[in-house]
Amino acid sequence: MDLLMPLKIAIRALRVNLMRSFLTMLGIMIGIGAVIVMVAVGAGATKQIADQIATMGSNLIIILPGSTTSGGVHAGMGSVSTLTFDDIKAIRAECPAVLRVAPEQRGTAQLVAGNMNWSTDITGTTPDFMLIREWKMASGREMTEADVDTAQKVCLLGKTVSENLFGDSDPTGQQVRIKGVPFRVIGLLEAKGRSAQGTDQDDKVFLPITTAQRKIIGNAFPGTVGPTLVQAVNQDKLSQAEEEITALLDQRHHMSATKDRDYTVRNLSEILAVSQQSATTMSLLLGAVASISLLVGGIGIMNIMLVSVTERTREIGIRMAIGAKERDILLQFLAEAVLLTMLGGFIGILLGVAGALVISMSLGWPTLISSQSIVLAVVFSSAIGIFFGFYPARKAAGLNPIDALRYE
Repeated sequence: MDLLMPLKIAIRALRVNLMRSFLTMLGIMIGIGAVIVMVAVGAGATKQIADQIATMGSNLIIILPGSTTSGGVHAGMGSVSTLTFDDIKAIRAECPAVLRVAPEQRGTAQLVAGNMNWSTDITGTTPDFMLIREWKMASGREMTEADVDTAQKVCLLGKTVSENLFGDSDPTGQQVRIKGVPFRVIGLLEAKGRSAQGTDQDDKVFLPITTAQRKIIGNAFPGTVGPTLVQAVNQDKLSQAEEEITALLDQRHHMSATKDRDYTVRNLSEILAVSQQSATTMSLLLGAVASISLLVGGIGIMNIMLVSVTERTREIGIRMAIGAKERDILLQFLAEAVLLTMLGGFIGILLGVAGALVISMSLGWPTLISSQSIVLAVVFSSAIGIFFGFYPARKAAGLNPIDALRYE
């Protein structure tokens, strides 16, 4: 039998019952569309987290000062400055697994430039901070160790701060006043966007840490620093770097087994990786839930095909009587089932892509439509057609020609 013949007969049979064919395909259309939308939403969320992780830098460890106990009162983490500049120098010199170290001193202040003003976060730090965060310059120059050593009144502006103070103009070389103190803008940082916590990373100003402590933020404990970012040599050295830092600070701060540490070392890469894994798991869960509608659509196809076999029993008997073999009847009904699911799958793909775009534009959710999800949808729809169409097709092929001819 010509292989195209079952397809021609299937098309003719589906055209005879257009409404029933459409309603049968509806379950597959909704299922495929739902899978594509759910996978697109999940993949978009995963990519957004991955992008946010990338903006943080790589191989990161953060050291948080504080968490001390005095007179029976337990101070919260970061409430007391327990890390010193000497600690930072020691970590640089004595921890082989550490590549860079950047202490911070944070605060907020009002910036004034001409007749414009803007309240923002102030971060005093060192040149290593921009290297750790992989933060490139849009214009101007980077902060230098000489700026830190001599407490120069210079600053780097984030994109948001620059736009609010200078509009679209390049702020490099301009002067801003921070708490009344004049600073020269030496550079504009490239945009980083939102952090994993949803804060605007570009709404910041960076100063040499010595300048920030002496002129702007102040420091109740001279010689100390705030949270400190550490970058390991590579991903494989993260655990080693964490152990080296802990051992060194335990020694320098005279920690013992009976004494609570006055600092905390955290591996940021592990924390952010957990967030990404959670988003991936959610994406898989959404896809699995949406796949249930595919199963329901497949059952609908099986049901309709069984009805079709019953309705066309006499037709099957006539075809067998004039020479059609079991294989021919099997291919005929299997072709109908596969054609239904393929058409439903194609329309479902269009609905899914359109739905993902609508969600992205109307709700502002990130969506990512991948070619893999579309290919998976096509494979799924074909597999459902074959799986759920085989039993009705086999039943039709197994009919006795004499009984089929006598069927009313």
